[in-house]
Amino acid sequence: MEEQEVKKPRILIAEGDNDNRHFLKIYLKKYFLPDTCESAEELYELLSQNSYDIILMDIALKGDKDGIQLMKELKNRETYSHIPILCYTTFAMNRDRINALNAGCDMYLTKPTDVKTLLYYLFTLLKKKGKDFAVPSINGFAY
Repeated sequence: MEEQEVKKPRILIAEGDNDNRHFLKIYLKKYFLPDTCESAEELYELLSQNSYDIILMDIALKGDKDGIQLMKELKNRETYSHIPILCYTTFAMNRDRINALNAGCDMYLTKPTDVKTLLYYLFTLLKKKGKDFAVPSINGFAY
């Protein structure tokens, strides 16, 4: 019997830290088609070239704009407002969470966290937004 290839969601990882960006891409490529960027300029360049199912957004990015500004811009542009955004950041204060949610992120998760939790949030958000992808079972933990 031939095994069917599972369609992976396409994710844009906006992460300011080189090590975190590298780790996230390596780990998430098992479940997603990942692209990474570290600044607003790179983010918009990738968005103009590709269609994404979800964005993983850090607040601390390189360049003139942070993740809060980018989330506001993306959610206010008809072209990108439909893309769910998971804010994944070290900013753990309640005001940071409120600012991110007010800016338009759909879910908020603070670092550090285990990878299973990150995957749970990503696939929960995709399902919540009506994206139809096969949900993986990871080490016996199904989403």
